[in-house]
Amino acid sequence: MEGFIAELKDKIIETLGLTDVRPEDIPVDGQLIGSELGLDSIDVLELVMMIEKDYGVKIENREAGVKVFASLRALAAYIDANRREKDR
Repeated sequence: MEGFIAELKDKIIETLGLTDVRPEDIPVDGQLIGSELGLDSIDVLELVMMIEKDYGVKIENREAGVKVFASLRALAAYIDANRREKDR
């Protein structure tokens, strides 16, 4: 899972064009939205599109999104779990 989290950090930086952010600046268990990274609802939409395109995983509604984007670890776990279900 740690390798996948590192991959997600790189994808978040790339997708959002966070040129002044390094992977180690993104907390694994800290809050993603509204944190010191400054991510907002537009950023979340961009990340949702990237997740769907790159991993084939949909985040169906706002309630799910709140849980999924609670932390980077929660996001990685959601993508991992839903990729497995889809691959079965």
